[in-house]
Amino acid sequence: MQEITIGKTYRHFKGNLYKVIGFARHSETLEDMVIYQPLKTGDAWVRPKSMWNEVVDEKGTLRFTLV
Repeated sequence: MQEITIGKTYRHFKGNLYKVIGFARHSETLEDMVIYQPLKTGDAWVRPKSMWNEVVDEKGTLRFTLV
């Protein structure tokens, strides 16, 4: 499993680039979250940390990879 680093850029398996801007915890479930933004728009998004390094196909492709 790759380390997720604030300030680094990652490529989503569909091709877009995103910068990790921080970490948070879900207020109800306490699940660890990754806060990130697309380099194109700068909008803020959040995704469960467990999904960040998730394998998305039978070839072993990760959802996000460090650029």
